[in-house]
Amino acid sequence: MEKETCTFSFCKKPAIEEIETDLLLIGGGMACCGAAFEGARWANPKKIKITMVDKAATDRSGAVAMGLSAINTYMGENDPADYVKMVRNDLMGIVREDLIYDLGRHVDDSVQLFEEWGLPIWKVGDDGFSLDGFQAKEAGKAMLKDGGKPVRSGKWQIMINGESYKVIVAEAAKKALESNRAATGVSTNHYERVFIVKLYNDAKEPNRVAAAAGFSVRENKIYIFKAKAMVLAAGGAVNVFRPRSTQEGQGRAWYPVWNSGSGYALGLQAGAELTMMENRFVPARFKDGYGPVGACSCSSRPKRPTPSAKTIAPTRKPWRKPRRSTASTLTISAPPSATT
Repeated sequence: MEKETCTFSFCKKPAIEEIETDLLLIGGGMACCGAAFEGARWANPKKIKITMVDKAATDRSGAVAMGLSAINTYMGENDPADYVKMVRNDLMGIVREDLIYDLGRHVDDSVQLFEEWGLPIWKVGDDGFSLDGFQAKEAGKAMLKDGGKPVRSGKWQIMINGESYKVIVAEAAKKALESNRAATGVSTNHYERVFIVKLYNDAKEPNRVAAAAGFSVRENKIYIFKAKAMVLAAGGAVNVFRPRSTQEGQGRAWYPVWNSGSGYALGLQAGAELTMMENRFVPARFKDGYGPVGACSCSSRPKRPTPSAKTIAPTRKPWRKPRRSTASTLTISAPPSATT
């Protein structure tokens, strides 16, 4: 018989707080931020309570915490059917084509929302040169929803000024949660620095999850959230495969090292069935670092020359779309495109 791991003989017994809600969002990354925004639209008129729990601070949590230089999937003039073919080929046929097609149909709406919320997106200038997001706005370039032409890196990817990508999306999510508080009358529905560690099945319906428990990483407190439905988006698993680098270099992965696989573990322990686990994403290897292949070519993209007294005409030819590359394209996204 295993001994008790804690009798509280050396520490104060934690306070326990119980919260009842209708929809519980576990995670504060792009997926749950999108779920909060979209969910509030449907929940508020019916006074359905939404609660989001994040183990970090939502402004800078998740895989997009420090920003991105590109959005990996934007259809634009492309056909979602071609997107399905590309993904199927890239992942050697082990795919759910229905899910991929749905992503292709809806991802543009999410990207256009990001731009409306303030995300600067690069546009093609009148002379064919690239304008970054701020230059495009100063030049009065149309937004994507109004027919603006984005700067692409490859067929599917568009370039952005994404230093504050997550902050922008988090702000929209927090405003949505605020509107849900006003509609339902609850005082708090956004919990940060709370780490969910266990799901509890319903006593009467063993195949249904009824509650989630976690602890505060700032206070001596345990939270128990009872919910009618849940969205579990606690991130993937990093360092599943041992990288070439060791010690400090081992943490140089594109996905953050605190993605410990808890999202997978929570579901498995509660009896959920995982799907599409045959595919594993391994970031491309660079010297002394690991990063996504997506925007690596952007350093060779010509930009508008800085005006000066000696500048008479551009000394470089306008950028032209390169030939289709045989290299695989990063296509990992999360709804509502938690696009990376």
